[in-house]
Parts: sequence; C-alpha cells; structure tokens
Amino acid sequence: MNQALEHLIARAEQLITRIEAALPQPLSAPDWTASIAWRYRKRSSGHGTLEPVRHVATMALTELKEIDGQKEKIERNTRQFVEGKPANNVLLTGARGTGKSSLIKACLNAYAPQGLRLIEVDKADLTDLPDIVDVVSGRPEKFIVFCDDLSFEEGEPGYKALKSILDGSVAAATPNVLIYATSNRRHLLPEYMTENLTYTHSEDGEVHPGEVVEEKISLSERFGLWVSFYPFSQDEYLAIVAQWLSSLGIAADDIVAARPQALIWALERGSRSGRVAYQFARDYAGRNGG
Repeated sequence: MNQALEHLIARAEQLITRIEAALPQPLSAPDWTASIAWRYRKRSSGHGTLEPVRHVATMALTELKEIDGQKEKIERNTRQFVEGKPANNVLLTGARGTGKSSLIKACLNAYAPQGLRLIEVDKADLTDLPDIVDVVSGRPEKFIVFCDDLSFEEGEPGYKALKSILDGSVAAATPNVLIYATSNRRHLLPEYMTENLTYTHSEDGEVHPGEVVEEKISLSERFGLWVSFYPFSQDEYLAIVAQWLSSLGIAADDIVAARPQALIWALERGSRSGRVAYQFARDYAGRNGG
C-alpha cells in the first residue's frame, strides 16, 4: 500500500513539474554585463527571454551623412536621457533606407560608455512591454526600447500595449526607459481615403477630425519627439556613397571615378537611399580591392 502511494505521489510530482514548465514564467533578468544590446524573444512555450546581442553594429554618428538636422535632434534627446534630464520617446518616420535605424544604433555606440543600453522588441511582442519595463526599472543604466519598422493593422494587440506604456497607463513612467520607434507610416496605422470623409467643419470653418482619424493620431501623438526623414537628392546620395567608399579604404580619385557606377546602381534599384549607397560601396570596394 505504501509503495503504491509513493508511486502515485511521484507520478503527481512529475505531472506538476510538466504543467509548471508549460506555464508562462516571469521574465528574468539577463547578465547585464554580456552586451550593450539585447533582443526580446518569446519561445513557443510562451516564455520570454532577453538575449544578448553578441555583435553590435559598429555604427558611428560621424559616418551618417546628409541627415545632420535629424542627427542633432536624436543625439540631443539621447544625451539628455543619459544625463538624467527630461527626454522624450521618439518616433522616426519617413523614406526607407535614409538612416533611421542606423542613427539609433550610432547613438547607442556613442553613449554606451555612459550607461546607455538598448532592447529590441518585435511588434508581435509589444504586449510584453510591461514585463520588460519591470525587469529594467531598478537598474542604474538607461534603456532604449527599440521597435524597428513599426506599423499596425487594425485591431492588433500590440497597438494598445504600446499606447498604454507611452501614456495613459495607471503605472507611472519609468525614468530609465524610453521608446524609440521607426516607421514608414507617420501615424503607424494604415490610412484610407474614406477616412477624409469623417472630418467635420464648424460654422467658422474650423476642421475637426472624425473619431477614426483621432484614434489613429492618438498613438503617434504620444511620442514626444517626431523626426522625419526624406528621400535623398542625387548630390546627397553621391556624398553618402563617397563617405562609405572612403571608410572602406577607396582612394579619393577612385571615389570620383565611381560616381557614374553609383548612379547606375541607384537607377537599377529605383532608389537613392543611404542603404543603397552603402550596398554600392561594399560592392565597389569588394571588386576593387578596398
């Protein structure tokens, strides 16, 4: 009888262990000395982890050309944040490949020695933002929660989670956490022509947006700092090409000679973005011994 009871207890303990393993676990703190950047990942079991980025991109602020106005705003806001002064959550919007993500990575490298850290979170995992904020809230470092290429479709759960963290949550804002997000949509949600019909006009001609438009604007308005990026002109594109070629060891005379090829490269891709300039520079340097 005792043997049967012991066997039953052992089986029950095994079952409880398996059930506990399947349940979502609280997010645990990683080894904060392992890196200056982490990625938040959620496993199929539902467990979330902060994984260190072993090889952080070595982007420097001086390498980013033709976006001086945007660079000044982002760097100033980041410096205020690191120094413990008031700073804003940031939304970087505009054309693809114009340096939005690169600028954030460059700021990380510039201010990591002063305690700046970065946590990259995918859109699908934004519902776990409160857990991430709780884990870092007691740390001495300053954390940028980075959401790259952010946009939402109607009804996505991450939309409301981000909205609550930015403003309007019962919990107070955490002074060592800011949200930096990049997007090709200024208001982060798709906009349709029919929504223009929801605008109303008062007797004195003042325009009032309808409820649908108000809802879409409400998230982007919670970012205190908006920074817009624009497509590059031909001269700006060539200046960026020259900067990357120089950084890859190409001589000045060869950089001038490469200009026609750089223009053809951009024409074939239908874009004169900074990303296209970087890709051309790597191709050219690889072919020409850089």
